Amino acid sequence: MSSDEAYSAFLDQANQDTGTSDASTQSSHAQLKATDTDIPAALQNIDQTYTSEADEPFEPVSLKWTGRSMPSENDFAGLIGHKAEVSTLSTQDFDPKGEYKEVMKAVEKAGDGKVRIFRGEVGSTRVWYYVVGWEKEAGKVVGVRAKAVES
Repeated sequence: MSSDEAYSAFLDQANQDTGTSDASTQSSHAQLKATDTDIPAALQNIDQTYTSEADEPFEPVSLKWTGRSMPSENDFAGLIGHKAEVSTLSTQDFDPKGEYKEVMKAVEKAGDGKVRIFRGEVGSTRVWYYVVGWEKEAGKVVGVRAKAVES
């Protein structure tokens, strides 16, 4: 009986709250900016995940942008608060199997009809993909983003 009690005490101790909040233990992976202005209706109900080792859902993106055109890679890195390099991908490289056509259509509808895909690495295996368009009249970059794990 004492071994059962000892095991039970061990489990109770292991499952105790350590007092740290999830917010304080989040990595920079979760802290890249996604919104600072209202989200277009076309992007509010996207129910699709990006397939990687993590299979994360697409999240809306709506960021103020006062530039005269879509941001460059460096400008976009600054816009989302990313300290490392950001690169762009072609639609074919991002979606070679055509799995995300509905996502692309929603972004086209929310923006100027054109889609640009940015890729920002966060660590050796974690990546953010931003699929965005430019809403010139409103002065913002709109679209979706998804976390991916690529090892």
